[in-house]
Amino acid sequence: MLKFDAQTARILDDAYQGSDIVKRRMANFDALDIRAGDRVLDIGCGTGLMTLELSRAVGEKGRVIAIDPSAEMREYATSRCSVRENIEIHEGSANDLPLAGESVDKAVAVQVFEYVEDIPGALREINRVLGRDGRLVIGDMHWDTMAMFTDDRPRMGLMRSIWDRHMVERRVPAILPAMMEDAGFLVEEIRPLTYVDRTLRPDGLAHMMIVLMKNYTVQKELLDPAIVEAWADEQFELARTGRFFFTISHFVVAATKR
Repeated sequence: MLKFDAQTARILDDAYQGSDIVKRRMANFDALDIRAGDRVLDIGCGTGLMTLELSRAVGEKGRVIAIDPSAEMREYATSRCSVRENIEIHEGSANDLPLAGESVDKAVAVQVFEYVEDIPGALREINRVLGRDGRLVIGDMHWDTMAMFTDDRPRMGLMRSIWDRHMVERRVPAILPAMMEDAGFLVEEIRPLTYVDRTLRPDGLAHMMIVLMKNYTVQKELLDPAIVEAWADEQFELARTGRFFFTISHFVVAATKR
């Protein structure tokens, strides 16, 4: 699992306010169908961007409970959300929610379940804290859909195989619906969001991926740093010469508690 230290959190924070990640966040936000007064659980809140947006939507009579296992992320989220009184931020994970049974109306987890060791157990735990007819929205990438152009396919394949090590499950959108049904949910919608970048925008998802893949591989000492540097340099050179291409699809799965 990728360690979200303070430096990584800053990289994510810049990218997460770019148009690519905003679109992803809003796709999941819209699927929640937020109403004034809702009690909403934000699982894996990260730096608190979704948490803050949810707090505005539920209003003063609503409540947003944000959880994250990372102390660094909770610190970022606490700083960002300090202006809102209808937010609670706690330590926790999808498999261990610090909430009473049937205490929230809706729950959302964006780019979280690829790190969850026990997905069926996490879904049962979310079912426990959701009230009657509660709504659950889970958004994750299907990593089989990622394509990044290169003139060195073996090197790209090596980098992708190393990146796979930072997650538990790379096919979450494909296996999630059946698991949600088994955990007591009715899946209502699966909505794809496909990204295509041909310019390598500084605030884009592709740029963030290059930085994270490079940093992860070097920090974990999984490959010669010179090879990793050459891999990243090629992508920036492809962008400079008009040959860059990146695509990946994010899937939003929306369900209700039976």
